[in-house]
Amino acid sequence: MSVLRGIVRRWRIACACAVLAVVCLPVAEALASDGEEVVARVGGTDVTVRQIRAWLAGVNPEVQASLSRDPNLLNQIARSYLTQQLVLKEALAKAWDQRPEVVARVEQARQSTLVESYLEALSRPLAAYPTDAEVKTAYETSKPALLVPRQYQLAQIYIALPKGSDLATVERIRVRVEGIAGRLKQRDADFAAIAKSESDEKVSGSRGGEIGWLTEMQIQPEIRPGIVNLAKGAVSAPIQLQDGWHILKALDIKESYTPQLEAVRAQIVQQLRAQSAKQSRDAFIERLLKESPVAINELALSKVVPATEAVHRQPAAATPKPKFK
Repeated sequence: MSVLRGIVRRWRIACACAVLAVVCLPVAEALASDGEEVVARVGGTDVTVRQIRAWLAGVNPEVQASLSRDPNLLNQIARSYLTQQLVLKEALAKAWDQRPEVVARVEQARQSTLVESYLEALSRPLAAYPTDAEVKTAYETSKPALLVPRQYQLAQIYIALPKGSDLATVERIRVRVEGIAGRLKQRDADFAAIAKSESDEKVSGSRGGEIGWLTEMQIQPEIRPGIVNLAKGAVSAPIQLQDGWHILKALDIKESYTPQLEAVRAQIVQQLRAQSAKQSRDAFIERLLKESPVAINELALSKVVPATEAVHRQPAAATPKPKFK
């Protein structure tokens, strides 16, 4: 998915400008002269199903799989491709592909693509891997890492303590906090209503103090001891930090648990296949380097890049002082 987001992000601005140039054809024009179905028209040029398929063949397999599950992503990819063709057409018209630095980058990209594709093919695990037994073994081994920690749905009342407050201000705020804590201890106390009227954190205050679900480790360390022993519906004592006072309520609590195997099977399969591919790739490269050891002439290598740093390290010549007559 990260590859797909990168493609979409890269062309998002361009798509906004080019969308007016992309005209989806009506049914009457759906077939081009050679009989291939036309997907769209961009810059006066028809783009066919065959062309889109050819371009998608070079997309990461994970992205291809996601496209089959979500047709909306295919629409975004297609628009990115069409926009790319607009830019490519203009670049070729200006002979941009003949610039020496572009030729070098294209060749580097070609070699990198060939190497990566070859390594992917060599290291790809068999379709039957992992077996059900291997998945179960990995699940049992990974249980500690799969543990979902205890979670708290919290609401808070926050009373700010301005930095550098004098003793009188500190005492005034302390009295205010004690008053709020006293109101919360009353039998029919409405925490949400008090949070709306008293909390200095207005965003959560407008929601009755609700700040959402947090795991134990996500709770600020200084606040955590006052929260972990709260029962559902209980309110903490006021907790003083450098920025002010916090009074929290545990709206709900989810005990820690380990997900069932079926809930994480796909994740485990993906991890096992990725580990297997990496091991196969590393083993292949290690064998290749043993068969063809790499020897580098460090002295010659140092001459590849101009010695700009050495020039910078040389002491600068003294600037002659002007002579006044």
